[in-house]
Amino acid sequence: MPADFNWAVGGEAGDGIDSTGKIFAQALSRAGRHVFTSKDFASRIRGGYTAYKVRTSVDKVQSVVDRLDVLIALTPRTIEENLEELHEGSVIIYDGERTTMQDVEIPEGMIGIDVPLKRLAEEAGGAIMRNVVALGAACEVAEFPIENLDSALEKRFSDKGQKLVDNNKEAARAGRSYVADEYDHEFDYDLETTDEDYVLLNGDEAIGMGAIAAGCRFYAGYPITPATDVMTYLTGRIERYGGHVVQAEDELSAINMALGAARGGARSMTATSGPGIDLMTETFGLIATSETPLVICNVMRSGPSTGMPTKQEQGDLNQMLYGGHGEVPRFVLAPTTIAECFWKTVEAFNLAEKYQLPVYLTADLSMAVTEQTFTPDTFDMDEVEVDRGNVVDETTIDDHMSESGGFQPHEITDDGISPRAFPGTADGAHMSTGLEHDEQGRRTEDTEMRVDQVDKRNRKVETARDREDWSPREFGDADADTLVISWGSNEGALAEAVEFLADDGLDVRVLSVPYIFPRPDLTEDVEAAENVVVVECNEQGQFADLVEHDVLERVDRVNKYNGVRFKADELADDIKATLAEGVEA
Repeated sequence: MPADFNWAVGGEAGDGIDSTGKIFAQALSRAGRHVFTSKDFASRIRGGYTAYKVRTSVDKVQSVVDRLDVLIALTPRTIEENLEELHEGSVIIYDGERTTMQDVEIPEGMIGIDVPLKRLAEEAGGAIMRNVVALGAACEVAEFPIENLDSALEKRFSDKGQKLVDNNKEAARAGRSYVADEYDHEFDYDLETTDEDYVLLNGDEAIGMGAIAAGCRFYAGYPITPATDVMTYLTGRIERYGGHVVQAEDELSAINMALGAARGGARSMTATSGPGIDLMTETFGLIATSETPLVICNVMRSGPSTGMPTKQEQGDLNQMLYGGHGEVPRFVLAPTTIAECFWKTVEAFNLAEKYQLPVYLTADLSMAVTEQTFTPDTFDMDEVEVDRGNVVDETTIDDHMSESGGFQPHEITDDGISPRAFPGTADGAHMSTGLEHDEQGRRTEDTEMRVDQVDKRNRKVETARDREDWSPREFGDADADTLVISWGSNEGALAEAVEFLADDGLDVRVLSVPYIFPRPDLTEDVEAAENVVVVECNEQGQFADLVEHDVLERVDRVNKYNGVRFKADELADDIKATLAEGVEA
């Protein structure tokens, strides 16, 4: 029996694939098993292939792999799409009574389990529960206690009444019983349960949770895949802490509302994806020039233009680094794990207010929609620190007044950070404008003041370089001659790829970089390595370009841009192939 178990359900959009997969993931999590999920879905409401994959183990899992043990196939295409991941002994659960599935041929060496999903669901109370029947069948195949599935069903349907919960439990047991009665087969799976307690959440949810923990009290956004779940998570939760969520009419309205709330003294944010960032860019310059702290979350997807809205890519790096007319100081943070989505969101709010700058917090589709298990202490609220920066009050504001008696929100300082007065602070009335301004915020075209203000705003970035820790995370073999560098969501796949590489006798050192700007100086690390490989999900190697720019040395590249995330075993093979090409060259 393999150490991990890989399960998937696939069909067409509208078949309830996402809810089915999440129910099973929650059941596994509640049974004390680690879970890592992956979704493949089309950008349409109905039709088009969609799938939900769950990898589970009693040990931590951080990636998907090219193997499927049990597949619930609601359409013939589901088998075709997953054929390369199925193996000898894989179990395929399907409904042979369904018209489209009557002529399905189970590939040689695999086990077909024909279960009348719709008929059993109707007997339990309604055809809509056919996917739950399939989950019950999967429980029998995997020898997974159905009581754990009961718990997930209660969580999913309890708000719709006990009768619906009971009907779903009956449907699940019908599927389990059918397999037990009709198939006299010893399957190779026996899913162990533990007493561990895990939290299951995705990257968007972790960002939303981090925002609340950081003290965010205003969110404005417009729905866009794959950032919408940030707003969904905050809605109904942020209100408990005195906050508000506003669904704006478009991305321009969203960022301008968020800017207004931030000017009013609230910790504020918005979230969108690449097309939304395009629309927000003009206001981004106003945020920087007015020195307003604001967090802008960019959950990347495949582009350009509309691209592939439901597919993976890390193609917006240059946009976030250089987007906007003029020279706009900013920070760019890129969490490398789902857990780090929480902590980097907290850090983003602190950086925004400490340095009075816009902060891009960037995730990508794979991280946003992936659910993973964590121990509750991973998100220890007692460890959250809130730093609101250089805020003045009635006792200190006199130190920041002009000769004419006006407060100076853009005061020239050695570190570039001016005083900040919240609305209502006595003697703190002031204005800010997108026009160049003097220390009091009054428009000016004075050449000396222009230079002073530009230098002051950019000086904040240099101050942050000195004061903050921009270190990457390191794992693997610290003494290895091969250095692999990555950013964003590739860390999980890379962490497991290291194990595959070690099994093949190749030791590597890994640097996972969560800071894009400012970023760590990797010069010594690159110079100390014989081989350097940069891993990322885009075609041009945007982060590899930055590394080469910083260290003045060429690096090898592993790039993936077909809309699908890296898998651990695949990534290990890609790294080996890249190193082999370097040797041959």
